[in-house]
Amino acid sequence: MNNWTLSTDILTLEALQVTPQSSLPAFILLLLVYVFAIVSNLGLVILISSSQSLQQPMYLLLCNMSVNDMFGATIVVPHILKDLMASSSERYVHYIVCAVQAFCVHLHASVSHTVLMIMAFDRYVAICNPLRYAVVMTHRTVVGLSWAAWGSAAVLVLILIGLSVHLSRCRRLIFNLFCDNASLFSLSCENLLMNNIYGLSYTVVLLGSSICSVSLTYLKIAAVCLSSRNKALNSRALQTCATHLMVYVILLVSGFIIVILHRFPQLADHRKVAAVLGHVALPALNALIYGLQIKEVRHKIKAVRLKTLPLKKI
Repeated sequence: MNNWTLSTDILTLEALQVTPQSSLPAFILLLLVYVFAIVSNLGLVILISSSQSLQQPMYLLLCNMSVNDMFGATIVVPHILKDLMASSSERYVHYIVCAVQAFCVHLHASVSHTVLMIMAFDRYVAICNPLRYAVVMTHRTVVGLSWAAWGSAAVLVLILIGLSVHLSRCRRLIFNLFCDNASLFSLSCENLLMNNIYGLSYTVVLLGSSICSVSLTYLKIAAVCLSSRNKALNSRALQTCATHLMVYVILLVSGFIIVILHRFPQLADHRKVAAVLGHVALPALNALIYGLQIKEVRHKIKAVRLKTLPLKKI
């Protein structure tokens, strides 16, 4: 082994346990899902940016979600694709790169929650106070809320990672396919009480505020729908809220699955797969769910199908 690999600044990543025969199929499948996630989310951003009819707060907030999904997939998936085709002796990462990746991983997860919270507020104003919607949800408000979503998440994550980076290191092995905060502070032999306290506080604040705000918002929306006899209003509310709620529930369930799997070391391989799916399958699924809700997207899909039908007949 070369001398440079002995440096504590060079870390070793755990590998995904796949057989040599399965490496290529796994690589191709992960690459296809990643490309679909990037292309579909990028397509949504371009469509919303270029269509005047979609210059509405809900769709502008959706752009935030799509950008965050592309960001989350890109910071993890290309690295894993490279490692799938590399030998075990080549799975190394510099500590600084690992710390940056850990920051980006947690920023992506945090922004997913903060943006969905703002989208829930947008739906609340649109359904419960429709006459004030244009006054409350202006473009300036949407920009301000977007900055708040990314900025608050960045500050919380910066402190989280900063506490781990400050620790001395006595180990070099990352027990994961990519770097996160748990990987960083597990490299140290110091007292981790402060890291655990802040990590727990960070999780409680993020998930607590997310779950409480979204739950309260939908309880109020449900109360308005139940008291209203306007079928058109209820139908529109059900259509827009069901999509948002589905994405939010999927995000929560996937996050809880990873947290639970962390408690069972014997299921480490399952946890790795779940973590990868969370960074590639969720962005693809979000784009699919939201994309099919937008009329312009459905119309473009129908137009493409109509163009291809004559070709099939020939």
